[in-house]
Amino acid sequence: MSPVTAKDARPPLGPIELEVITGTIRTAELEIEAAVERTARSPMIRDQHDYRVALFDAKGRKLTGRSYAALVEPVFEYFEEGDIHPGDIFFWNDPYNSAGGIGHIPDLCTTIPIFYGDRLIGFSQVFGHHDDVGGSVPGSLPTNATDMWTEGLVVPPIKIYERGRINEAVFKIVSRNSRLSEHLRGDLDAEIGAARLGGQRIVALAERYGVDALEAAYDAIIDNCAETIRRELLPMIRDGVYSWEDYIEDDGVEGPQMHTLRLTMTKTADKIVLDFTGTSKEAKGPINWPIDYADGKFARKWMGPVLRSLAATPERAAEIDMNEGVLDVIELKFPPKGTLVTPSFGKATGLRFFPLLRSLGIFAALLAKATDGRMPADHETIRIWGLHGGRIGHDFFLFREVLGGGGPGRPWADGSDVVHVVPNSRNLPAEFSETRYPVIVERLGLATDSGGAGCRRGGFGYDKRVRALEDCEALSNADRALINTYGVNGGKYGGTYSLSIDNPDGTERKLAGMEDRVPVAAGSTIRIRTTGGGGWGDPLAREPGMVCYDVQCGLVSEQAARDDYGVVLGREGRRYTVDQAETASLRARIRAERGPLPMFSRGPYFERVKHDNAIAWPEGYDDPDDGWFAADAVQEAAE
Repeated sequence: MSPVTAKDARPPLGPIELEVITGTIRTAELEIEAAVERTARSPMIRDQHDYRVALFDAKGRKLTGRSYAALVEPVFEYFEEGDIHPGDIFFWNDPYNSAGGIGHIPDLCTTIPIFYGDRLIGFSQVFGHHDDVGGSVPGSLPTNATDMWTEGLVVPPIKIYERGRINEAVFKIVSRNSRLSEHLRGDLDAEIGAARLGGQRIVALAERYGVDALEAAYDAIIDNCAETIRRELLPMIRDGVYSWEDYIEDDGVEGPQMHTLRLTMTKTADKIVLDFTGTSKEAKGPINWPIDYADGKFARKWMGPVLRSLAATPERAAEIDMNEGVLDVIELKFPPKGTLVTPSFGKATGLRFFPLLRSLGIFAALLAKATDGRMPADHETIRIWGLHGGRIGHDFFLFREVLGGGGPGRPWADGSDVVHVVPNSRNLPAEFSETRYPVIVERLGLATDSGGAGCRRGGFGYDKRVRALEDCEALSNADRALINTYGVNGGKYGGTYSLSIDNPDGTERKLAGMEDRVPVAAGSTIRIRTTGGGGWGDPLAREPGMVCYDVQCGLVSEQAARDDYGVVLGREGRRYTVDQAETASLRARIRAERGPLPMFSRGPYFERVKHDNAIAWPEGYDDPDDGWFAADAVQEAAE
């Protein structure tokens, strides 16, 4: 009798066994992550944790919501059922041949089928954002790219291992196309080893419970997710149709202009339908996001966790695991080919994390409209800056960081500071940076006044200053340098991103959010200030003692305490105190003068563009708080 048949004679799983299997799968993903971090070579993956891991069942369904991952669909699409064998390892990074699961070329995806005996029981996957995969600039994210071939080596789904035999030619070709080939080869080995480890953990579960029982547990895990959303979260949202949009401010090629990402949400008792119709045409530059594949499965799983903010308590929100079950609740619709989210084949996608992040904020804004503001405000948590120099093959270096920003103010709490949307991501430690690269980190702190004011204020972004010790070049891959993160339910907008260079001669150069190959002289100091989260609720409702504490800590200035929060402070030595009488008087005066607060606070750049062009609100969108205006008019205004 085969081992599969013998084990499958077990009785059905009970709730305790189901909980053990669920916990074991989540623990296995943590173990995969630990293996990646301990064995990878590149700082982007090993130290900054810009990678994803996932375990899937044999149907390609993701079993946990720990982090969004790529998809298994490319394996099914490119390889017949009889061409998936033990020992195979699949590999790709093609944004247009990954079922929407890979957004830009630096993300190399490794996927391993898991077998128990001769039965396919799942897949283990790791993909990471690699330091360099070729292209026109170091780091493979050229801000002026007009097609994907400018951005690096493109690999469609292939096998790099066939029945356990390595395809060494693939490794040679891929590593040869990198400026940091040793890093790349080491990272691939690390990812393959970690994915294999995940497969072993699933096989161990099959040995313990039997394959049929294990697959029944998979069904229960996914069904529980969908049922929880329908039972606990959907009833919090009013049925109806809601629209909102936000903008990417620059595509790197045509200069600053508003590229619209628009969503319409139709909410019914048991489903949410999101429609991207109204989104701007595809961009010339690298801000396109090809997600209109596999019914938008990747984007649906990416956006689903936003719903957790509606849970009864933050503790309950943390318990709701957003796995493949979200697909039963969220449906996506797309406009025809030729938009930011349905780009034509070959359009550049390197900075697709701008619309990717914006989709979360738009979905949250739609939910805020449908729940009377019971949603967090906006935040922006990915941008990349860096320095590179030296000679390739000799002393070349690429010092690059994915820096977080302030988290959103929430109904139940202030926003977290310097949040990284990449799970467990972080900035590079100063000691590591100074040891490995010709730089000195002169300052690393929180950016004062970057968090949007509110009853629950937004979190603060980074204030970082780095001195270059030799001539080099700077790069910046960032959005929200013009358009603020929005505040909600009366909260104020958060601070924008900025990057500047203080030259040795005392002059200063301010950089745009998207820059490549900016000369930096030895001795120059680069100043980076990342975005703050939007505020939630009326700032005048914030407890004066909390405002005083923030001023005491250097997070909020005395001026902002007075202007934004209506709090008047006194000072005794180094200690601040609240002048209760003056504060009450000032707050009463501000309330009398300001008028009603908007649902959304979009910031001065947005308001200027809207005002300067006297936008006429179309029928059905006559509420300025809706935040909608014609994309074409905005683009003309920006030009």
